[in-house]
Amino acid sequence: MDMDLRDLELLDATAEAGSLTAAAERLFVSQPALSQRLTRLEARLGMALFDRKGRRLVPNAAGRRMLVAARHVLGELESATRDLREIRDGRDRRVRFTAQCSTTLPWLPPVLRAFRAREPDIEVRIEAVPDDAPIPALLADRIDVALVTKPDLQMDRVSLTRLFDDEMMAVVPAGHPWASRAHLTARDFDGADLVLYEFYDQKRIPSMPLPIPAGARPARITLMPVVTDLVVEMVAGGQGATVLPNWAAAPYVASHGLALVRMGAQPLTRTWFCATRTGPRPPHVEAFVEELMGRLGSPHASAVSANS
Repeated sequence: MDMDLRDLELLDATAEAGSLTAAAERLFVSQPALSQRLTRLEARLGMALFDRKGRRLVPNAAGRRMLVAARHVLGELESATRDLREIRDGRDRRVRFTAQCSTTLPWLPPVLRAFRAREPDIEVRIEAVPDDAPIPALLADRIDVALVTKPDLQMDRVSLTRLFDDEMMAVVPAGHPWASRAHLTARDFDGADLVLYEFYDQKRIPSMPLPIPAGARPARITLMPVVTDLVVEMVAGGQGATVLPNWAAAPYVASHGLALVRMGAQPLTRTWFCATRTGPRPPHVEAFVEELMGRLGSPHASAVSANS
């Protein structure tokens, strides 16, 4: 796609201002020049990006899609420029952190309090990572520390410290037939309706394996945004079962009339790791990792390779 930074700025400014005249003032160019640029851009794309509604230019479906990409790129460039300025001035004193399955983080405030007491001059940024894929973001130096559990093809390129295991549980209304079961098998899931986070979309490449026993064949899978409250409300409303880690589901059991059921005679567990780039860590990053391990690490937590 033939686009440059000025095209992205044009999209953002026009959508924000609602007219080419106002957008031109923001970008310090003439209105005719901006109008010609938009005409050329739409010609290259083969479609209009804005509809005129009264005196305003409003992004249409194509324009809204391009606007998402434009604002993402512009935001990344702004962030990178700020980071480079801090590096240049010797003020690169921050920890950028992200966590997979980050909708329920009750353990995070104590970690932040302890770290800030220890390193009051260090900024901690909680970063959102596109597609819930922190390993590529770590390798690209967009984050410094990640809490990870899902497999990634590049995990052997980062340093992993094992923290803890959690158990994945089936979550159903208290009156559901599964609620009285000691544990479920793959056959129990055959023909079942499930409500799952959208990152389990099997059309993704690569796709995440479904969090159910191997060989199970559910009937319908409803994909939801990664918002635990929303998924829980769907389950409580009888729209299907879901699968959540025990620590994420437990707070909803009493308030929403739910039951947690083990999947398999043996617990279906995941292992969580603290991931950083390989090599020596800056002292402030090392301090954050130590606080994270102190809060979440098991007594036998240790550094491991991704292939162990």
